[in-house]
Formats: sequence, structure tokens, C-alpha cells
Amino acid sequence: MSRVAVFSAGSWGTAFGTVLADAGNDVTLWARREDVCANINDKHENSDYFPGVELPESVTATTDPARAVDGAEFVVLSVPSQSLRQNLTQWAPVLPPDAVFLSLMKGVELGTTKRMSEVIAEVTGAGPERIGVISGPNLALEIIRREPAASVVACADEDVAHRIQALCHSRAFRPYRSTDVLGCELGGAYKNVVGLCVGMAVGLGFGDNTTASVITRGLAETARLAMAQGADPLTLMGLAGLGDLVATCSSPLSRNRSFGEKLGQGMSIEEIYASTSQVAEGAKSCSSLLALARKIGVDAPIAEHVDAVVRGEIGARDMMDAFIAREPKAERD
Repeated sequence: MSRVAVFSAGSWGTAFGTVLADAGNDVTLWARREDVCANINDKHENSDYFPGVELPESVTATTDPARAVDGAEFVVLSVPSQSLRQNLTQWAPVLPPDAVFLSLMKGVELGTTKRMSEVIAEVTGAGPERIGVISGPNLALEIIRREPAASVVACADEDVAHRIQALCHSRAFRPYRSTDVLGCELGGAYKNVVGLCVGMAVGLGFGDNTTASVITRGLAETARLAMAQGADPLTLMGLAGLGDLVATCSSPLSRNRSFGEKLGQGMSIEEIYASTSQVAEGAKSCSSLLALARKIGVDAPIAEHVDAVVRGEIGARDMMDAFIAREPKAERD
């Protein structure tokens, strides 16, 4: 049994905390609100996200960061990607000096274009052997229902990747390991943008030919960006690439696809944000991913056009028309 701190008690943090508990670990969730903690500690339930779902007794919660990390060997981070730096800076004084950090986040920081593992390293001073990421087709509601699922845990240090793999291998959750942190992170971040695009196509009333085309070209765009920075192309064909992309683009449980559908149906960004308390990471990260692609000279038409829709510069239908009107070229180009 390991002691694990999970920041925070949102949908994915709670679901992954359940995976960790099922794997035999002692898990403490950090939450901002006392009522959320009381609900988890007294009723073994996070009714904000999973009403009626019983959490394991080895999952507890606190609003005190120092108490959450007391004795923790692993610190799991599951906050919106654009708030990671601010939150981590606040928590840094109490973080254990030798703990392994595990990022569940799928985004690229606005302004710096840094991946989440890079932000963790910069704020905490942790080396690559103390930073892991997890990415795959992991919709939180299905995970907490213990439906069979797989994912990839990646760390530059393969021995640490083994440790993380053992940490979260439960009766319903099968982790594979990798050392390609960059490929896993970019696959996880970019699929959110593609999911928005697919959602818009669905919202416009288009069918499977359109969505399959967007998914496939989205995978090619993701691979171009990742490989240009040294990622293993096989990572993008695996669970952290294709697997996560398929789940995000095909499931109504996907926040990003649902967000895109509402855009396709004509809702404004403001109206969509007002209708949900959950974050669609693709809407936040599309501009940073586009900036990253431009910085390294990679063509990224999906990120470019999704960003234009999110900014209100064009509509969803304009985006789809623009894709078709692009100059024809060889597929591998």
C-alpha cells in the first residue's frame, strides 16, 4: 500500500482516486470546499460529479494541502491545465521533496506553450525521474463504474514508470508503460481540439464520413506536431494517441465533443460556459497548441480553425467549408 495525494476532487481526480484505492492504496483527495470533503468522508460519495456512486473507504478528502500530502509517496495532479502553475505555486511549500508527481492533465499552457510535465518541473524543481503522466481513453464516469479500461503511464525513468504502473493496476484498469512523456502529453492535449472539431461537425448535422475524416486528419496533425519534437510515432498509434482520440470524438460523455456540438448548433462560447461547470480543455488549449505548432513550423489547420471558432472569428460551418477548400495535396504531406 502506498499513500497517494490527489489534487483535486473533480470528476477525473475522483475517478482516478477510486482506481488507486481499488489497487490497494491509501488515497487522500484535496478539495477546495468543506462540503465536498464532508460528503466524501461521511457518505463515501462525491455527489457533485457521481451521485449514487459509492467510493472506497480508503478514499478520504481534506481542504488542507499539507494534510493531503502528509506521508504521500505520490502526488497526483488533476486540475484544469491553465490553472496548474498558480495552484502548484501555492502548494509547493508543503509538497514532499522526494514524491513522484503524476499528471492527469491534458493541455498546453497559454503563453509559454509548455506541457504540464514541464510546468511541474519548473515550479517544483523535480527532475524527469520524478514526473510521470497518464493518458488514454479514460472517460471518468465509465472509470468510476469499474468498466474495463486501459491507459498509458509514461516517465523518462522506466523504473519509475514500473512503480506508477503497479500503483494503478486495479481489477478494472490496465496501465501500460512508456518512456515517451512528450508523445503521451501531446496526444492527450491535441485530441481535445480534434474532439471539439468533431463535435461541431455533429452539431451541424453531418454524419460518419465527416467525423471519420476529421478524426483521421486530426491524428495526422497530432503526429506531425509530436514527431517534430522527437516523440515516438508508435505512441500516437497507441492508447495515448488513437485510443484517447477515438473515445473523445465518439462519446457523448466527452466534454470536448459536447462543447463542440453546442458550437455547431449555434450556441456562443459565453452561453456554453454558462450552461456547464466542467472545463473543456480543448477550448482553453487550442490557441496554445496552435502557437506551439507555429513556433516549430508545423501545419495545423484543425487547431487553427477551431481556435478561430472559439475566438468568434468564424462559425462552425465556415470552418468545415474551409477544410474542403484547402489546396489538395498528397495524404502523407
